[in-house]
Amino acid sequence: MKVFVTGATGFIGASLVRELLKEGCHVRVLARPGSDRRNLHGLDVEVCEGDLCRPESLDKGVKGCEVVYHAAADYRLWTRTPATMYAANVEGTCAIMEAALRHGAARVVYTSSVGTLGNPGDGTLGNPGDGTPGTEATPVAFGDMVGHYKKSKFLAEREAEKFLARGLPLVIVNPSTPVGPLDVKPTPTGKIIVDFLNRKMPAYLDTGLNIIDVEDCARGHLLAARHGKIGEKYILGHENLTLRQIFAMLGEITGLPAPKVRLPYTPILMAAYVNEALARVTGREPLIPLAGVQMARKFMFFDSSKAVKELGLSRRPAAEALRRAVEWFRAHGYAR
Repeated sequence: MKVFVTGATGFIGASLVRELLKEGCHVRVLARPGSDRRNLHGLDVEVCEGDLCRPESLDKGVKGCEVVYHAAADYRLWTRTPATMYAANVEGTCAIMEAALRHGAARVVYTSSVGTLGNPGDGTLGNPGDGTPGTEATPVAFGDMVGHYKKSKFLAEREAEKFLARGLPLVIVNPSTPVGPLDVKPTPTGKIIVDFLNRKMPAYLDTGLNIIDVEDCARGHLLAARHGKIGEKYILGHENLTLRQIFAMLGEITGLPAPKVRLPYTPILMAAYVNEALARVTGREPLIPLAGVQMARKFMFFDSSKAVKELGLSRRPAAEALRRAVEWFRAHGYAR
């Protein structure tokens, strides 16, 4: 089977490519000219140079492929030029969907995010959320989105859904918080692990995440292509853990002390506003991203039972996923 993958140089996409190769697929990947291709090193893949922001460059990649996996995204908690993020995440999604429709792909799997889904509690100071897991059907609106990344992914998901009416055989997956090998950037979550390893995490905010191993998340994409129902969404997640629990696990894995001081939310939020203002002037990424602090106000807990039941998604324990991440970061020089 011939497949096309966007975002193959990134975190989820790199694991997705490896899962596809295990299945014996002929894998064609989209890569920008001059992009960091460390995650493709040594892999038997066909590289198609192009860019989501150049729709004409996508036809060569999509043509002749049975399945299209759109895993590319501009994932940052801060950007000085939000328009570039919307161009990649929203307009780029429209461009790849158009190409897949034009060339008659038998199935398209779009990698969205749990950040686009409803989560109990509205995240305000008076109602920060009660930790009840969100599902694919939890009500949500654009006004619930915090930061340009979530807003752009929410809009991209709405645009992707419009192609269903035009006959595109689309399945949407919503990964939670993947951790594990190949996080070269690293992602914001990977940076938390790296900072912990480098003893730069003396305290924590009271928040929570849903953790899944990145390979299990990648495998979920293949299962979505094989068993997913057209027009449906599937949360690819596993264990709901507070940040304190995550640090405790990291402490057990590494032998390093876990932070015990819980920071108050309001002073950190004020500091984030100051950092954001300075970043606009200097152009340097803020030490405390405002969107990250605002997101931390809610426990990002989710229920992935639909993917388990309908796709057959299996997951390894979060502690094992974190251990694999620690081993990879250490082996590749990110931490002492």
